[in-house]
Amino acid sequence: MTKRFFVTGTDTDAGKTLVSAAILAAAKNAGLTAFGLKPVAAGCDTIDGQLKNSDALLHQSFSQPSHDYEVHNPIALQAAIAPHIAARQEGKPLTLSGLLEACNNSLSQSDADVQLVEGAGGWLVPINNEHTLADLALQLNTSEGAPQLEVILVVGLRLGCINHAMLSLQVIQASGLKVAGWVANSLSPAMEVENANMDYLLQAFAKADVPCLGHVPYFSNLETELAETPLDVKSKAAEQAAEYINLFSHWGPGSA
Repeated sequence: MTKRFFVTGTDTDAGKTLVSAAILAAAKNAGLTAFGLKPVAAGCDTIDGQLKNSDALLHQSFSQPSHDYEVHNPIALQAAIAPHIAARQEGKPLTLSGLLEACNNSLSQSDADVQLVEGAGGWLVPINNEHTLADLALQLNTSEGAPQLEVILVVGLRLGCINHAMLSLQVIQASGLKVAGWVANSLSPAMEVENANMDYLLQAFAKADVPCLGHVPYFSNLETELAETPLDVKSKAAEQAAEYINLFSHWGPGSA
């Protein structure tokens, strides 16, 4: 039975891509097959005549089996700005129905034990003036014949993360979607009072019956902007980060 997850973050650069790739790697380490999907990627470069995004390439590289690039990233945008703005500027306006169709087409090509869909930015990032990526997650959850979609929230540990985390959790749960858990991601080598922040977050999420799925440490070889880090370095960091993900500790091959 396939498990489907939607990975969102407390805000931009919270570490969604690193954690998403780490989850895919952790699935492989647990003997499970996995498929990574980045529906919309802004900030793409032309590689071999095709717009490609380094985050989506990471999804492709950690998927087993991998597919053609456009299956992992059906909508690629050049400008590294908010997706709905980039899409409008590039003459590719986003619609909820179009994005849902693209996602369902990609997901239908995978029979992996784990299907992971990574959002862009935070939970309520718009795709146009009427809809957000939260609407996409809800639609994916109600698609005919689709497995239940569960949300994983990545909390980037920085000043203000508690407020961002609690607001995100409240809105996600209010939508009716299940939160599978949260992952803490250290964004600096020495965040002031990081332990105190973690203590509060662990207590607050536990009260909401949302488990911590891991705490990814700071990796000094990653650039502040993950997109600027070479793919091989990001891949190595994701493999290291997978050691801190406990989502699949109770699973075995075919038990997803």
